[in-house]
Amino acid sequence: MRSIMPADRLHLLLPFALPAAADASTALHDIRSPALDKLIARATLVERVIGEDFQRTLPHERWVARQFGALPESAPAAADDEAPLAPYMLRADGGEPGDATWACVQPVHVRIAHDHLVLIDPAALELSDDDARTLLAVARPLIEELGVRIEAPQPTRWYLSSDAFGTLAGASPLRASGRNIEIWLPHEAHSGERSRAWMKLQNEIQMAWFEHPVNEAREARGLPAVNSIWFHAQGVARAVRSPFAQVLSEAAATRGLALSAGVATGAPPASFGELAAARRGAVRGNGGANGAQSGATAPASTAATTNATTNHMANTASAAHSAGTLVELDPFSAPYIEQDWARWNQAFAKLQTDWFEPALAALQAGELAELCLTLCGDTGSVTLAVTRGDLRKFWRRRVLASLFIE
Repeated sequence: MRSIMPADRLHLLLPFALPAAADASTALHDIRSPALDKLIARATLVERVIGEDFQRTLPHERWVARQFGALPESAPAAADDEAPLAPYMLRADGGEPGDATWACVQPVHVRIAHDHLVLIDPAALELSDDDARTLLAVARPLIEELGVRIEAPQPTRWYLSSDAFGTLAGASPLRASGRNIEIWLPHEAHSGERSRAWMKLQNEIQMAWFEHPVNEAREARGLPAVNSIWFHAQGVARAVRSPFAQVLSEAAATRGLALSAGVATGAPPASFGELAAARRGAVRGNGGANGAQSGATAPASTAATTNATTNHMANTASAAHSAGTLVELDPFSAPYIEQDWARWNQAFAKLQTDWFEPALAALQAGELAELCLTLCGDTGSVTLAVTRGDLRKFWRRRVLASLFIE
C-alpha cells in the first residue's frame, strides 16, 4: 500500500537557493547532493529567467506575482521588474487593501560606511513587537499629519497609501541589503526622480527616532539603532487566480496572493515526511472508517497532530490532490545576504535530507506524480519539472553548475 502523497504534484519554491556563478565554488564547498543531482539531471527545463543586476525586485517575488496573475496586463516579459505585492502582504497580515494603492514600509537600520550608506537586512535587527509598536506610535502622527493613510496590523510591517507617492518604486529590502543604498532609494518609476513627499516623511521619522529611548536601550544591548524606514512593493490589488490548490509559506506576499485567490494556506512543513503525514491523515479521513469526519475536519494522523500547521495541512490536503501544492522554503535568504556560505551550505545539506531525498523516493515509487523546483538567486531563477518517467531518461545529463546565474 502506498504511504506517501498518491498521484500528487508538489512545487518547491526556494529563494536564494541558486548562488551566482562567482560564489558557487564557495557556497557548494564539500556539498554532496546525489538526490538533487539526479532530479536536476533528469528534469525538464520549464523556464530560465535571467534578470539584471539593478532590478529592484527579487526573482522569487516576480515569480509568485506572475504565477498568480498579480502583474498589470501591460507587463511584457517575465524578467521585467514588476512585483507590486504590498496589497497582498497587507491582506496576509490581517488588513484589507480594497482598491487603494499600498506600499509596504519597514523600520530599518542604515549603517554609515566610509563614503556611503548601507542597508542592513531588516530580519537581522531583532526588533521586538513591543519596540516596534513604540516606534510606530512616534511615527504614526507624523505620517497622518501629511495626509498619508497607514495600516499596521503587523508591528514590523506598515502599509502606507497616498496619492502623493504616485508611481514611486522602491527596492525590496533584501535586494538592497548589504549594498550602497544610493541606487536603491525610492524613485518615480517613469521619471527616475526622487519623491519629495517620501523624502520629507522619511526625514521627519528619522529625526523623531534619533536618540529615542528604544534606540538607546538597543545600542546599550549591542543592537543597531532603528534609524530609518524602507519603502517597497507599491501597487494595487488585482483579481488573481492560483495554479495551486494549497500554498504553504511564511512569506506574507505568497500567503496574501493565495488568500486573494481563495486557496488554502498554511505554514510550510519541516520536511517532506511531515507533508506526507498530513496527506495520509486526509486520505484516511476522507475514505476510511472515519469518513463521517471527512472534509474540512478530516482527522490527521498521529504524526500530523503534533502541531497546528500539520493539522491544517491535513484538513486541506485532499483539495490539493489535483492542482498540487506550492511549498516555499526559505532557509537561504539570511546566509546568502550575509555571504555566510558555511551556514548556507548547512541549510543546503538539511534540505537534501528533509526534502530532496524523500521526494525523489516518492517519485521513484510512483507516489508523487510530479515535482517542480524553482531555484532563485538574487537576479534570476530556474524552474525544473520531473516525473517518474523522466527519471528513466538516463541520457539526460544536466548538472547543477549549468543552472548558475552569471
